Amino acid sequence: MMTDQAEPCIRLAREDDFAALWPIVRDVIRAGDTYALDPGLTRETVRDLWMHQPRATYVAERDGEVLGTYTLKTNQAGGGAHVCNCGYMVGEAARGQGIARAMCLHSQDEARAMGYLAMQFNFVVETNRGAIALWQSLGFETVGRLPRAFRHPQAGLVDARVMFKWLAPET
Repeated sequence: MMTDQAEPCIRLAREDDFAALWPIVRDVIRAGDTYALDPGLTRETVRDLWMHQPRATYVAERDGEVLGTYTLKTNQAGGGAHVCNCGYMVGEAARGQGIARAMCLHSQDEARAMGYLAMQFNFVVETNRGAIALWQSLGFETVGRLPRAFRHPQAGLVDARVMFKWLAPET
């Protein structure tokens, strides 16, 4: 559900943003229902994973308050390096305000500016219906399904989707 709030400002994350990002990322990981990450990861491990390993990390904020974050990285090396991958997280209090949509649109522009030709989401958990509907509305297609690849804390073994969007102009 969208509200009439102003669009978030999305910018590159700075090292000192991690204090505000940590509760968002920690809570999403600990919920264990959308990301295939160990819920017991330490703050320092998450800092490295979210802030240092990706090609770029961004924050979405409104009035100086960090509402969400995303990472952008090369999906594969060598012959697959023209495809990027992103991971998005929105703080619980900011969900339903269009933050994930704004970040996904922003990430596509950033990816194009970095020279990527396509974007792939490697592991979209089937029970994450809101994300699936959002990605589909933004032009992503399900190109594969991984049967029972995710152990959901309530639903048990569920499928994960591979979703893909070509970003470059068709020639």
